Amino acid sequence: MERMERIELSDELRTRGYRVTRPRRAVWDVLRAADGHLTVEQVTARIGETGTEVDLASVYRTLSLFEELGLARASRLGDSEAGRWELMHPDEHFHLLCEVCGEVDHHVGSLVARIQEHLDVGHGFEVRGVELTVRGVCSRCRAAA
Repeated sequence: MERMERIELSDELRTRGYRVTRPRRAVWDVLRAADGHLTVEQVTARIGETGTEVDLASVYRTLSLFEELGLARASRLGDSEAGRWELMHPDEHFHLLCEVCGEVDHHVGSLVARIQEHLDVGHGFEVRGVELTVRGVCSRCRAAA
């Protein structure tokens, strides 16, 4: 799958029979500009910072549609965490979740592909998606401790 930042939302929605609405465009623009994983409330707040008014229910509906279309994904990164959203991406990384500051970082490497191959070859398990989250303490919080 190509990088979602390069996808033109209008083309994706129209070819699948959906209209391009102001809320959908606003949510897409926030996800594209995000430097991390955002809660629904954060997406709504960032849209508001642009001077555009989109209610929370519209943001929920839009994110659900984007997930259904394979354009965005939600991750539950903590036990009591609400879902955090990001653009869809291939599963070549896993999430590093700092239990002190809540920062989420992506770690890219070949480990996820090796796990998928192991499950397929060694266990006959067809992997359709990977959601790996590693909890710990980030380097900034370790240095501050």
